[in-house]
Amino acid sequence: MSEKLYGERAIEENKLQVFDNRNPERDYLVHFTCPEFTCLCPLSGFPDFATIYISYVPSRKCVELKSLKLYINSFRDQKIFHEDVSNLILKNLVELLEPSFLKVTADFTVRGNVHTVVEVHHAKKDFEPDCFLEEQIHNL
Repeated sequence: MSEKLYGERAIEENKLQVFDNRNPERDYLVHFTCPEFTCLCPLSGFPDFATIYISYVPSRKCVELKSLKLYINSFRDQKIFHEDVSNLILKNLVELLEPSFLKVTADFTVRGNVHTVVEVHHAKKDFEPDCFLEEQIHNL
């Protein structure tokens, strides 16, 4: 069977999509947990497994969930270092959404007795969260 399955085609053809923030009058925090992330070690080719946590404060745009799911799944066959995964996801989402704040945490499963967690974040220079939101961001 050489023809690609519909899921493989969906992942391959996917583009991250957005929709307008319907509540731009207030800042609020959105959290995503992606517990089935996989990629490949660029040195050994062995699979790496992680939970990816994404939290952001939308500005004008929000990310569409199905496109995010397919985007995360697109890493499955990529040979990429842990640090690069986190930074690439952050970069792509910041370029797409232009959020007020965005944090990506990649919590990789233990391999070779080493547990890796990579955290990266972005904040607009003029972003000043209220007290409640500031506490929520601080606790991420």
